[in-house]
Amino acid sequence: MAAATATDDRLWRNIREEAERACAFDPVFGKSLVDAVLAHDSFAAALADLIGRRLGGSAAGRARFTSFSLDAFRGAPELIEAAARDLQAIVRSDPAIAGLLAPLLHFKGYVALQAWRVSNWLWCHDHRDAALLFQNEASNLLQVSIHPAASIGASVYLDHATGIVIGADVLIGDEVTILQNVSIGRGSELPTRSPRIGRGVYIGAGATILGDIRIGDFAKVGAGTVVTHDVPSGCTAVGDPARLTNCPEPASAA
Repeated sequence: MAAATATDDRLWRNIREEAERACAFDPVFGKSLVDAVLAHDSFAAALADLIGRRLGGSAAGRARFTSFSLDAFRGAPELIEAAARDLQAIVRSDPAIAGLLAPLLHFKGYVALQAWRVSNWLWCHDHRDAALLFQNEASNLLQVSIHPAASIGASVYLDHATGIVIGADVLIGDEVTILQNVSIGRGSELPTRSPRIGRGVYIGAGATILGDIRIGDFAKVGAGTVVTHDVPSGCTAVGDPARLTNCPEPASAA
């Protein structure tokens, strides 16, 4: 935990230095950076305030969402470690991004994912009405709906993010990238079970993944693909219904 704290502190220092340079370069934009970044003494405080700003439609709503977020971050410091890893994953994955400040402040997929982390903490601590409130407001305002009972790893990137729906009990591993208009959830068969998404999976825009299936580590799901069967590790699934290609060894979709 000490190593994670040191990493988070370095990340926060880097964010503040970026904000200070931006303020010096553009004093007009800098006024917003003072409130959003420089007024806070930690990454957790800034992130809680960001969630409050994006989900709270009034001063009272902003204060409520900020307070819930701070409670979660104090109760589970690993949420801040995951948030730091998510932010770093965007910088690594997106060639258009040169720093930490822009995705922190302007990428709605990032704040939606951190709001989900708070909702999941609330859900697991039997504050289920509050957890569902987070889901509802993130869906309404950010167009990202992730059920509080889902499970999502770290270093996850929701790219563009509009129209992402992730259902209850979906399992998503570390280092996963999900583009816009993706649906992941239960199928119609009984008993209803949710997909398990492995580490390093890439899910293209408009893909649908349904049912009691597993997407193996480092697999890819192409844009518009409909997946209702397992995808082995390292394979690419394309089409509707999905067919497998580029597998590291012979595999079938059956």
